[in-house]
Amino acid sequence: MQALIASLLLLAASVHAKILTLQSPRVVVNGGEKGQQLRSEPLSLAQKLTHPITLNTTDTLKITFQVVDKSSSEGVQPHQTFLRFYDKTTSEEGIQPIRVTAGGKAKFELNMAKPPLSFPPTLEGVPLQVSLYLGKQEYEPIAVDLFDLIVPASLPAPEHPEEAGFHLLPEIHHTFAPEQKLPSKFVSALFSGFVIAPWALLLGLWSQVSPRLTHALSPSILPFIASLGAYEVLIFYYWVNLKLGQVLLYGGILAIITLFTGKYALRSVARRRVKN
Repeated sequence: MQALIASLLLLAASVHAKILTLQSPRVVVNGGEKGQQLRSEPLSLAQKLTHPITLNTTDTLKITFQVVDKSSSEGVQPHQTFLRFYDKTTSEEGIQPIRVTAGGKAKFELNMAKPPLSFPPTLEGVPLQVSLYLGKQEYEPIAVDLFDLIVPASLPAPEHPEEAGFHLLPEIHHTFAPEQKLPSKFVSALFSGFVIAPWALLLGLWSQVSPRLTHALSPSILPFIASLGAYEVLIFYYWVNLKLGQVLLYGGILAIITLFTGKYALRSVARRRVKN
């Protein structure tokens, strides 16, 4: 609608614009089974009708006029001629173009039994503001309110299957879990002692046995021990930074290395026992 009004204003850009006027504008309402005339009034560009026009489902509204040059009274065919039906309560509007002959004669007919597709949805008892817009190059545009129109309420539009997806969803309220409760320092120290106890026992037994490290540090056994140490390092980094998939990948590679180094270490130990 704003684009249409802006185009009309562009038509008035000329400094010496001529003036359009309407000759014999009239609105007629026909209704009933025989289509008798229920109302007939002249229209004015200076003031809209004081009383609104009411239409039933069987009524027909007709608007007739002739567009003429105000100075010469000759018929003029505008470039744009249309009616605007506007509901100020819902801001809904409908634009209906009107065909004008070369001599400026125009006729619009609204049959409530079959309203045009451009007609806006209506509410019960709420009037529509009917306005007329005319525009032609070298002429001043016309924008005038004609009358208020009360029509029967329209049926609600059918709901689209995907309409629910465009409705406002309820607000999401996040519920955060309570902070984790840490055990007491005594319990933590107790379980830490359980973890360290096997290593303390191993070191105690090691001191009693006093084994020689010459075999463990031999070139044939050292790769196997290094691969076992790599497993410990891998588990530590899994706890610090790595993911489970990475641990499985690296662990599979280390498993192959440990298999060959362990097999080689067993062969070297067996050979030494045979020699001894």
